[in-house]
Amino acid sequence: MPYTAAVLTVSDRASQGIYEDASGPAVAAFLAEKGYEVVRCALVPDERAEIASLLRDFVAEDIALVVTTGGTGFSPRDVTPEATISVCDRMAPGIPEAMRAASRAITPHAVLSREVAGISERTLIVNVPGSPKAAIENLEAVIDALPHGLELLRGGCGDGAVA
Repeated sequence: MPYTAAVLTVSDRASQGIYEDASGPAVAAFLAEKGYEVVRCALVPDERAEIASLLRDFVAEDIALVVTTGGTGFSPRDVTPEATISVCDRMAPGIPEAMRAASRAITPHAVLSREVAGISERTLIVNVPGSPKAAIENLEAVIDALPHGLELLRGGCGDGAVA
């Protein structure tokens, strides 16, 4: 059975209708191609409370994987990592470390990304950048490891057996 996933786009301008969200649909399509059942997609402005509230909703819905796109840079309005940290019980630093390392091979600006990943109950939350290209590049760096982590997180033994 595929793992469920949700995609949360964080963007002031897209949420105001100034431009169409391209990152959320790109991430959702990528996850679907990788076998995830994308059950929710949402778009919010760069407001910490709104981001955290939706993340908590996704956790309450027992969605296995939540990917946020946007709000991970240096702008004063980029608060996605802080909202994510406020929702998580435990952090998963290897995921953003791997994403930044892979991105560093493409652009020196990768070191400026503040994305985080963490666990809230049985949900893994992963931040990726707001550009569709960078979001997919980041996910490609870690996507093969995520099913094993999700299996462990959701009560499996990591070898296909249920605990």
